[in-house]
Amino acid sequence: MASTAQDIYLTGLRNAHALEAQADQLLSRQVERIENYPAMRQRLQQHIEETQRQSKRLEQILEAHGTSASTLKDLATGFMGNMAALAHVPMQDEILKNSFANYAFEHFEIASYRALIEMAGAAGDQTSIPLLQESLKEEIAMAEWAGQNLPDVVQTYIRLETQGKKSGI
Repeated sequence: MASTAQDIYLTGLRNAHALEAQADQLLSRQVERIENYPAMRQRLQQHIEETQRQSKRLEQILEAHGTSASTLKDLATGFMGNMAALAHVPMQDEILKNSFANYAFEHFEIASYRALIEMAGAAGDQTSIPLLQESLKEEIAMAEWAGQNLPDVVQTYIRLETQGKKSGI
């Protein structure tokens, strides 16, 4: 049986909700550990709040279509977010690896929201496009911040590491 544009869109919305669950866990674990990078800690905390709002927007759209998020997908991706954050913990350059991963993850989310906007149009859901665009705007802003902040993180890491101080996170 062929899928409809609506089926594809609803699956995309559920997947995006699960992706936001993963982002929430990933960023929360990082924020708990950051000591020497206050600007990063503050921006990640802000993005956690944005991520939670994005989840709510997706729930609102799903509810408008008479359905809900996938608890199984949310649990699985939330677990993956925790594991991804923990994977870098034993690394001396944990902060750098987290910075690289966050930059890449934000671009993945940007692509996801752009695809959802296209899916919404194909499914005839014009009313949800502004909500998706709002989330897309937040993801673009976070990706830009991560890219612009990377040189400062690297320089701080080098300075702390060469002074024999705690540099990794």
